Amino acid sequence: MITRTRLAAGACALLAALAAGMAFPAGASAGEPTGEDAPKVDLVLDVSGSMRTRDIDGGTRMAAAKQAFNEVLDATPEEVQLGIRTLGADYPGDDRKTGCKDTAQLYPVGPLDRTEAKTAVATLSPTGWTPIGPALLKAADDLDGGDGSKRIVLISDGEDTCAPLDPCEVAREIAAKGIGLTIDTLGLVPNTKMRRQLSCIAEATGGTYTSVEHTDELTDKVNQLVDRAADPVVTPVATEGADACAKAPTLKSGLYTDREEFGQQRWYRVDVEPGQELRASVSVGADRAVNPSYGVLLRAVTVHGREIVRGEAAGNGRTDVLSTGLRYPKAKSDEDDAPAEAVCLQVTNSFSVANGVKTSPGLPLELTVDVVDGPGDSDDVAAFGLGRGWWLLGLLVLVGFVAGLLWGWLSRWRFAIWRTN
Repeated sequence: MITRTRLAAGACALLAALAAGMAFPAGASAGEPTGEDAPKVDLVLDVSGSMRTRDIDGGTRMAAAKQAFNEVLDATPEEVQLGIRTLGADYPGDDRKTGCKDTAQLYPVGPLDRTEAKTAVATLSPTGWTPIGPALLKAADDLDGGDGSKRIVLISDGEDTCAPLDPCEVAREIAAKGIGLTIDTLGLVPNTKMRRQLSCIAEATGGTYTSVEHTDELTDKVNQLVDRAADPVVTPVATEGADACAKAPTLKSGLYTDREEFGQQRWYRVDVEPGQELRASVSVGADRAVNPSYGVLLRAVTVHGREIVRGEAAGNGRTDVLSTGLRYPKAKSDEDDAPAEAVCLQVTNSFSVANGVKTSPGLPLELTVDVVDGPGDSDDVAAFGLGRGWWLLGLLVLVGFVAGLLWGWLSRWRFAIWRTN
């Protein structure tokens, strides 16, 4: 009994120490914020016939959108270049081919003239079709160029009426270009089908979807998104991994995007000097319907195929993004001119889709690579991966050991007194 008690006390102390001291690897933001170019926002407004419906605070959906736009234009930060694009604003007829081309730049993306922009918005009248896909393609062109943040804010009250140009597929194509463009969507008085479509558009580019049923909610959300565009961001660099280590592109510290087909392997190379530490993390997003059991594997291997370290994660359908990471400290060399080691990073996923779901383009992949100075000396506690947690680990183990001895001594003393009495 006494032995069990001691073991339990020591085990609890050890588990507590491990929980408190263990430092898990995390992906570092290796890129630098892009603040040289002005952030750009394109507000894309649905002006289709359904915007005449009177179900938002006693007025029409169009009236709510105009009021929200006027307040947003007044609050737009000076450094943000803002534009307004419409869809379904000009063609009132029944010809589908013509109606699906009905998208126009109402106010060009650039320095904001609030009076001019408000005058343009005041002329809008609900008219025609809902060509969301074509409007997104044009909006991406509106924001082309520059390294600042780019954001499309789509406001619609219905699903696209111009299939087969699926707006969700359009969003995936935009994301695959790696231009750092985010699409946020807002649904006015949404139904299930519209919510599903607008959510898919947002998720494909890392944006957000919000349902809106009141004018003040619309104003607050658009203001929030415009303000967010002014925040410094790290723009990922588009790259293309290879199917083998020997063909892999060599990456430096930074943030990268790629596309990975289902069940495919993607390879990248990183040069690590003696005394440096490689930190890498990868996130793979399920931007379409996938089967509920899946995983992501990130491996660091030598050019000869020997595994150095790995990171892996598994999902069960409750999250659309799966992430994992790894760290590899390369020991210092006694030679001043020791060559760098070429480390190959292998990314593998086990996502799968049901019949009828498109598998191309591949799943969006985001890879963070950071090569930093490694631990200074061989006795540097950070070299063990626990950082200063080692000191806490040792202290708690010692405390647990002493506590176990005291508990055992007290138990024996109480037992002896009991027998004596």
